[in-house]
Amino acid sequence: MNLFSLKKARTLSLACTLALASTASLLPATPLWAQNRTLPDFTDLVEQVGPSVVNIRTMEKASSRAAAGNGMDEEMLEFFKRFGVPMPNMPRQTPKQPKPQQPEEETPRGVGSGFILSADGLIMTNAHVVEGADEVLVTLTDKREFKAKIMGFDKRSDVALVKIDATGLPAVKVGDVNRLKVGEWVMAIGSPFGLENTVTAGIVSAKQRDTGDYLALIQTDVAINPGNSGGPLINMRGEVVGINSQIYSRSGGFMGISFAIPIDEATRVADQLRTSGRVSRGRIGVQIEQVTKEIAEAAGLGKAQGAFVRGVETGSPAEKAGVEAGDIITKFDGKSIEKSADLPRLVGNTKPGSKSSLTVFRRGSIKELSVGIIEIEDDKPVKKTAGKDDKPKATSAVQMLGLAVSDLTDAQKKELKLKGGVKVDGASDAAARAGIREGDVIVAIANTEVGNVKEFDAVVAKLDKNKAVNLLFRRGEWAQYALIRPAK
Repeated sequence: MNLFSLKKARTLSLACTLALASTASLLPATPLWAQNRTLPDFTDLVEQVGPSVVNIRTMEKASSRAAAGNGMDEEMLEFFKRFGVPMPNMPRQTPKQPKPQQPEEETPRGVGSGFILSADGLIMTNAHVVEGADEVLVTLTDKREFKAKIMGFDKRSDVALVKIDATGLPAVKVGDVNRLKVGEWVMAIGSPFGLENTVTAGIVSAKQRDTGDYLALIQTDVAINPGNSGGPLINMRGEVVGINSQIYSRSGGFMGISFAIPIDEATRVADQLRTSGRVSRGRIGVQIEQVTKEIAEAAGLGKAQGAFVRGVETGSPAEKAGVEAGDIITKFDGKSIEKSADLPRLVGNTKPGSKSSLTVFRRGSIKELSVGIIEIEDDKPVKKTAGKDDKPKATSAVQMLGLAVSDLTDAQKKELKLKGGVKVDGASDAAARAGIREGDVIVAIANTEVGNVKEFDAVVAKLDKNKAVNLLFRRGEWAQYALIRPAK
């Protein structure tokens, strides 16, 4: 190769090198999600947390009693009753002849899981695992078995605390639920179907899942089956972030959706169970429902948030504080109420006897109230009210709404605990489409309180016939909003 050819080859090589470098610089950098795609290894977590997880068996006393008069045991008697099989003729016992006393014996009742909270033997599990048990047996991973004492349980949160007589036990580390993220890997250890020390794993599917219970739960796809109840949900740092409590299932087995009680709520309950054996929760005495888009629009709130007050209990702290049916509670002690379920949880975690602040939206304006907290009690049935209808007084002013109204009598006001309002004697057209019906009591229209028909007519006369108007009305003891839209 001559000198000219050599120089040409070197020049070409350098150009190719520069071109490749330039092309590489234009390629996108490796995305963050692809930099660590290896699956997690749970072996260290199992070794770390496994010894803190226990198996819980419950026993109940049962006696083999015969059904009265036929010598048949109760289980067989239930079979005949349930399937409608004719009762066989059985020899009758002599009434005066005493039955031999059968000794009571303990039979297995159920199986569950739990985890050690402290080295001196405090163990957390689900309330439904130990409720109704005559004896609770706890088995550690080293096969030692102890009879446990039930310190207390709380059915509302499904949390229970039991104690065994032991020391030097390996306690779990409690994590911070606020740091838990959707999509994060989590692990469960428990005894599904009685199979001890079973490990399953998955991810957090959702947080603050409202299932209608007292607590918002953590949803995961970790395999949870009967017997896992009460076991810990563990993050990748080896910390307990929840108690496995429920599954969604149509078959009775795992279907990819399971729920855990957040550990911060469970710990709050356990602290009370440890000191007093029971849980004290606060209440203010209101009946609430979710603020829907329709209610928010009718009330002029602008955003569907808060807790809509349908009724206020007589003599309750809420009534004394000035809370009214139809109010929308938007904050409690400065904390925003995004959905109605937030309010009972916040109030419930407030110490009875203390004072708290309420921010309410009432007919277009914000009001700040101070309310006392009393201890929660069993729900009382709501008393329905009814009265005889008077002759309707239809007025020309309300014809555009499709309403016929009349004044409330003094007796009706007293019965409904109202200062004023008008009774609906007939609803048609726009009012009927909005859900208003005969017997309802309108207490405000267009965010203006009305005490009688005269005041009601005066407000209606000023309405724009082409715009929707909101109504606040009572149906029995319940307050509701409605939006009456003019026909187009």
